[in-house]
Amino acid sequence: MISHRDNNTQRIAALDERAEALKLKRGMGIADARAMHPMIDVVEADPEADRRLLEGLADWCDRYTPLVAIDAEDGLFLDVTGCTHLFSGERAMQDEILTRFFQQGFDVRAGLASTPGAAWAAARFHGNRIVALGEEEALLAPLPLSALRIAPETRTLLESVGLRTAGAVMAAPRAPLARRFGATLLLRLDQALGRLDEAVSPRLPVAPLSVERHLAEPVMLTDDIERLISRLAVALKTDLERRGEGARTLALLLFRVDGAVSRIAVGTSRPMREPRLIQRLFHERLTALEQNIDAGFGFDLVRLSVLSVAAFDLVQGDLTGEADDEDADIALFADRVRARLDEAAVLKPVIVESHLPERAVKTVPFAEAPQRRAPAAGRATPRTTPPMTIYPPERPVRLFRSPEPIEVPATEIPEGPPMNFRWRRALYRVARAEGPERIAAEWWRQLPGEEEAPTRDYYRIEDSEGRRYWLYRQGLYSSAPQAAPPRWYMHGVFA
Repeated sequence: MISHRDNNTQRIAALDERAEALKLKRGMGIADARAMHPMIDVVEADPEADRRLLEGLADWCDRYTPLVAIDAEDGLFLDVTGCTHLFSGERAMQDEILTRFFQQGFDVRAGLASTPGAAWAAARFHGNRIVALGEEEALLAPLPLSALRIAPETRTLLESVGLRTAGAVMAAPRAPLARRFGATLLLRLDQALGRLDEAVSPRLPVAPLSVERHLAEPVMLTDDIERLISRLAVALKTDLERRGEGARTLALLLFRVDGAVSRIAVGTSRPMREPRLIQRLFHERLTALEQNIDAGFGFDLVRLSVLSVAAFDLVQGDLTGEADDEDADIALFADRVRARLDEAAVLKPVIVESHLPERAVKTVPFAEAPQRRAPAAGRATPRTTPPMTIYPPERPVRLFRSPEPIEVPATEIPEGPPMNFRWRRALYRVARAEGPERIAAEWWRQLPGEEEAPTRDYYRIEDSEGRRYWLYRQGLYSSAPQAAPPRWYMHGVFA
């Protein structure tokens, strides 16, 4: 038996058939049970472990349908609409599921019906029954009220007025039932009878495209798995070409014969559908996870799914059939590195709308960075005047993440560049200077009550040995007696 604590009392949470034969029931106190049978074996409940086990079973049930939902603490909903023919019919599919669960050491019951409510009742009160379309009312009529999946408080109220079966509720007038017991009672009844639709919400997103291979002999080696990936990717390419799309996220599902499931996902920075490239990405990922993948007695089902897609833009190649796309080569290299190491292993700088140097660029994961687009082909418009060329201001090759303070002992004029400065305990003598380039604070981004940031005057400085620096003066000189003098900072170095 399994016990749990309820209001400072240990009670029976679950029990097997042998315990039920001893007249023990769920909810009975452990002290009363031990008084009746001192030799019973009681184990403390572990809800978190039970939840992990149920999620593992739900993963394993993905081999039958992608629409798998968890029902409370001890059940699963499988929407097998359109899937039964793959397993030679409803009866054969149900028998296979029960047999495989039994081989894994589980005692389970199953019910199959056209509505989730009827299937739930068939599994829990009949066991292993298939309810034909239109037989839902005959199934539910003799069952107790708990078959309607209503709250215990509602069941107690119904029993107090003599309604003890689902058939009695169905025969009673609907309006008085709704007024006295609430609309949920009629909702559950209509859902079980098929009068109202009840959708099964899958616990995982359903992949728009999937291909799989059932294996007569389980595979265990990584090389065999990679060969299967290559074959599945070829089949996947046909569907992607038909839809005019490419894969952005792919998932490999390895179903072990004993029920465990391994999920391996890779992302692409560009839409992809070439089987050779897909196989390369999974090769890197499998190499990185080789020590963490336990093949056990082997995998008997391998599935390759596309979790997200994007429009696939065809690129015109040269006469040899190859497209000279340097960005595509860089993207493939970044994808392989990310598959081997981590999503955050490759970062890319992107431009941000800000004239403050430290805010003008940020690094983002490579897959999230915007891709460069080729200009649209079209006939050029004749120009009547030559275009005007605007050169951006010169920026250093290396920009510091945070400006470093420097000491400036003197300047030629108060608003001019320094004659020399001390940085990192070394004195530098200024030979040439260009500037200033004034950059004011972004006042429109300041929060209410926040102090306005000082204005900056940037200078390009060359010292006596030919090294060039980018430094700035923060703040302006003021004649006020208590005004703080401006401070100088080093922000970058040129090549």
